[in-house]
Amino acid sequence: MLKKWVEENSDFLTGARIQKIQQPTRRDFVFAIRNNGETRKLYININPQYYHVCFMSKENEAKRLIEIPQKPPMFCMLLRKYLENAVIARVNQPQYERILEFYIETYNELSEKIYLCLAIELMGKHSNVILYNYDTNIILGCAHNVGVEKSREREMAGGLPYVYPSGRPAKWYEGQNIDEIDDYYSQAIYEDKIKKIKSACVQLVNRKLKKDAASLKKMQAGKDKNYDKYRLYGDLIMANLYNNKDYSKSIKLFDYENNKEITLELDETKTLKDNANKFYKLYNKGKIAQEKIDELSTFLNENIRYYEQILYSLELASEMDGLLEIKSEIEPEKVQKKLEKTILEPIEIEGCKVYVGKNNRQNDLIVSKLSRDEDLWFHTKDCAGSHVLLKCENPSDNMILECAKLAKKYSKGSLSSKVGVIYTKRKYLKKPPKANLGYVTYKNEREIIL
Repeated sequence: MLKKWVEENSDFLTGARIQKIQQPTRRDFVFAIRNNGETRKLYININPQYYHVCFMSKENEAKRLIEIPQKPPMFCMLLRKYLENAVIARVNQPQYERILEFYIETYNELSEKIYLCLAIELMGKHSNVILYNYDTNIILGCAHNVGVEKSREREMAGGLPYVYPSGRPAKWYEGQNIDEIDDYYSQAIYEDKIKKIKSACVQLVNRKLKKDAASLKKMQAGKDKNYDKYRLYGDLIMANLYNNKDYSKSIKLFDYENNKEITLELDETKTLKDNANKFYKLYNKGKIAQEKIDELSTFLNENIRYYEQILYSLELASEMDGLLEIKSEIEPEKVQKKLEKTILEPIEIEGCKVYVGKNNRQNDLIVSKLSRDEDLWFHTKDCAGSHVLLKCENPSDNMILECAKLAKKYSKGSLSSKVGVIYTKRKYLKKPPKANLGYVTYKNEREIIL
């Protein structure tokens, strides 16, 4: 395949000028090369999974999510020093080898013409990019150095002589159609990046979900469910102040709420009234604690539902734009790509527009921007899923049913035999202050069981 690629592109490369060199990561490079009034981007990848070279289209450049670091790596600086604005004199491939060689005319610090060779070795885990002086055969630098601990036969580092790998094959091996290289590898890289970003997001959300679930469980286990009894004890003591003596160790009382006689242990250094006040204080303390627990429990439950919604959105995400919207929601300061404004395309049912949100940003867009008071909003009941919005003045029963089916389809309950789908008018939705993205409360809802 490399042989075919060299044969097809040698006319363009020979005599071409290297205008710009970029190194997005330690394993990939982008060279802007110009010849005969045309500029192409040469892409070099030495990742063990995706090692290849190709001329990269704009569409596939976007798929690779290439981002140029503010501070270029040292090897990139070395390549720029020697190769930018230099001319490629000759392109070569050693017979039967997976090595692409660019022989380059340039000048040293003394303005003397020198000849360099940029060797691109496409050899699986041993893939590398090496710049060496063709006249002296001494390596100037490598994309990654190879020490004696990795290879006793072939060390690679600045200052060492460049030698070809041993064990050269005895024949050519047929490859695929070279036109497919850019498309094939850009798609493979695109899918791999989606998989890695999705996996990292799932791990992060699961950690947050487990943390809040554990906090909720611990909180529920530690709360005082019997604090109301202290109010009763205080009331019983106050009702019997004149029938008993102060400064007693205990007191016998009739519990009229539970219809039985009880004995309460008292602080004998205090009066009966002070003991009653002590029980009232315990009651008030328990009541306040319970209110705080209930408030925090509500907050944690909302967070748990929110994280479950994000996990569902991640499960649903198949395109990078939607995935980055979710990533920006959970890691706003670490997003690798500047997000464009969220755009949601509608589908049509009987001539009316229907919007389906695939993540919380899109769900929030539906509620905040796209909906009007009389539009119908659909969502699965007690189940993570998409917000579905129907914009129609007089929707038929069939349209409502189809929208309910969409709400079930794009939910965690899509495979369940019975799922409740609620719907109501947009004017009955409310976004609580400081609520998580996409979270709403509703009223006046109806339910369809599907």
